[in-house]
Amino acid sequence: MPSPDLAAMRFDDVAAAHPDPAFPRFHPRPAQGWINDPNGISYINGRYHVFFQYNPDSARHHKIAWGHVSSADLVRWEEHPVALRPQHGGPDEYGCWTGVVTDDGGVPTAAYSGVRGDGGHSQVVIARGSEDLVHWEQTGHVAASMPADGQVTAVRDPFIFRFNGKRYAMQGAGLANGHAALLLYTVEDMSDWKYQGIWLTSENPVAAESTPAEIWECPQLVRVPDASGASSGGAGDSGDSGTWLMMFSLWLSGDAHEHANGVGHLVGSLTEDPATGLPVFTPRGGGKSDLGRDFYAPQIVALEDRALLWGWANEGPGRDGRRGRSQDEIDAAGWAGVLTFPRELSVVDGTLAVGPAPEIDAYRGTLTASQAAGSVVLPAFAEALVTGGARPGSGDASGGSGDSAVELLLVGDSGQQTVFSGTIAPGEELRVFVDASLVEVYRAGSVATTLRAYPAAGEQWQLRLPSGATADVWELKQPS
Repeated sequence: MPSPDLAAMRFDDVAAAHPDPAFPRFHPRPAQGWINDPNGISYINGRYHVFFQYNPDSARHHKIAWGHVSSADLVRWEEHPVALRPQHGGPDEYGCWTGVVTDDGGVPTAAYSGVRGDGGHSQVVIARGSEDLVHWEQTGHVAASMPADGQVTAVRDPFIFRFNGKRYAMQGAGLANGHAALLLYTVEDMSDWKYQGIWLTSENPVAAESTPAEIWECPQLVRVPDASGASSGGAGDSGDSGTWLMMFSLWLSGDAHEHANGVGHLVGSLTEDPATGLPVFTPRGGGKSDLGRDFYAPQIVALEDRALLWGWANEGPGRDGRRGRSQDEIDAAGWAGVLTFPRELSVVDGTLAVGPAPEIDAYRGTLTASQAAGSVVLPAFAEALVTGGARPGSGDASGGSGDSAVELLLVGDSGQQTVFSGTIAPGEELRVFVDASLVEVYRAGSVATTLRAYPAAGEQWQLRLPSGATADVWELKQPS
């Protein structure tokens, strides 16, 4: 097999040379083109591989291929050649849409939604990769077509999981009655998936409350570490005990990449049906998986000792009063879409907790503020660690505001806009990351908030802290 292709572009060089001040410097992506859903996330032969939906030819969603970046440490990233491309006359001629990469008998194998035409039904298409995941053979082999089930009106986004030593797959779907659903498959042979029927629907009362949608897109199912002790093994353990996490992107008709319902999740258990031998997922709770309006289509990879998630943050016309970018501005910039930092997942007291992967600490450069209070100016690329303190009152000498909200603002001569506002309790911590036009806020023990905002010329980022709260601020820097 070919040796690893590490002569590909270093993202540090791509970012440093980019002319757009809104382009991220610490979230790898190609210099040009449209990207959306992260795909095929895997850890193989000592490297993390992240593929993603990619149109290299314009900043619009069209003729989607798979882009590819990889890293040995989640910090230093390489961009590789396009991995999968639409094949003329093939089952994916309109696009190679969302899917996964799995190890099939030692061969890296992609399973993805192939689409023949705009509005057409997707099929599960298989491609085989080289040992380094750089070279791919696309034969157009279809492992699963639209099921002959009159209830199912739409299907997409295959995901593979293992349980009790067996390999299964699921796809997101929409039903004729307007509900979202999961379809279950057995996968003894990667080239021939066996449809087992509708597995779960949004008619389930827990799912109806936490994951309302017309189609469940980008379904995920992984075992996650549980701090309550419900799971004694790691995220990669495929036994029948422990805590399992399902996650869906909540599609509604007319979304047009706005995705008002965002992303939701279910926390529950996976057991084996004694009659059929098939897995049964029983949700016991759930909720929103991100509190921002600019987060969608995450993918999770379960490793031996942890579960990591990447999500997609879209460009937009301005959501929740934030300044956005028009389509003309996006076209002029020549790029659209960012992937989040890798996020580590766990369950604490039945609740999903999301934090940045510890490796992200390597981006901490110069400490620009220590135990700062009141209003704090941030660099254009920054991390702020905010700690809530006891509030002596609005007249506190720290100069903080009298309420309990932490605010992230863009401030300029012509005024200001609030990008993020959130409360903080005494002793609580928020980690706020700013990478040009991408903001990620992590609250200990909770889910993250993902936002896009575009600084105008002369504007600067500013944190406003409530009384008693302090912040340490670092300028983000690529490690040497």
